[in-house]
Amino acid sequence: MANAIPIISLNDGNTIPQLGFGVFQIDPKDTVAAVRKALEVGYRHIDTAEMYGNEAEVGQAVRESGLDRDEVFVTSKLSNAFHRPDDARKAFESTLAALKMDRIDLFLIHWPLPTLYDGDFVSTWKTLAEFQRDGRARSIGVSNFQVPHLERLAAEADVVPAVNQVEVHPYFGNEEVRAYGHRHNILTEAWSPIAQGKVLGDPTVVDVAEQVGRTPAQVVLRWHVQRGDIIFPKSTTPERIEENVRIFDFELDDAAMERITGLDRGEAGRQGGHPDTFDYLPA
Repeated sequence: MANAIPIISLNDGNTIPQLGFGVFQIDPKDTVAAVRKALEVGYRHIDTAEMYGNEAEVGQAVRESGLDRDEVFVTSKLSNAFHRPDDARKAFESTLAALKMDRIDLFLIHWPLPTLYDGDFVSTWKTLAEFQRDGRARSIGVSNFQVPHLERLAAEADVVPAVNQVEVHPYFGNEEVRAYGHRHNILTEAWSPIAQGKVLGDPTVVDVAEQVGRTPAQVVLRWHVQRGDIIFPKSTTPERIEENVRIFDFELDDAAMERITGLDRGEAGRQGGHPDTFDYLPA
């Protein structure tokens, strides 16, 4: 299956597997087994974060997989607690130490936090650019950035984010942010791609799944892939982990794609916090 997963080019010349495995809300004690299973069935892209508390277990699973380090694309994200440049530098070193890696493939600002740190996420971004220049981060990007946040980076910084990881699923297409990314060669990564399971019982999704002989989850993940976004579903159930990677041997026709896209509820469909006001700081 690893050979079936599309490899997409980033704007900095690096590449990224379009399908990854997410470990958000996976307990550290369950993370090693889940990631090892994911790697066994073909995933080659693992998405973690400092605030998930399971970076060390992700690193352990990669080491125990038997795969060469260069075969696995690893992403992590800066904790909301460490946006000030010196704090960000220390946090990045802690990420590498937890993973037991000398470099990371992609490092993101997890949230812009415009109501905190005097609204200054630009200096945080410029600090991430240091990690890319010294080779410890191959690529850098952002997460949960709205169009005005991205426009501010474009005006005040030299480096364009390689990706913007944002909430996207059939109930919340986040089309304005996706369109900005498309225009400026910033790839969209869709977190919560199945809206934490809420879209799987939708009559439209169920009907499309029945028509193509696939599960609702496979249909929704395939919808994302055909739209060109990067996704990383998460599960601790071995059968689900394998099910979610088997989405590259069928296609949805235009009518099915339009039906699923038509489920968009705009802001009413957003499941997570709004990036303009989200201000969570871990204890």
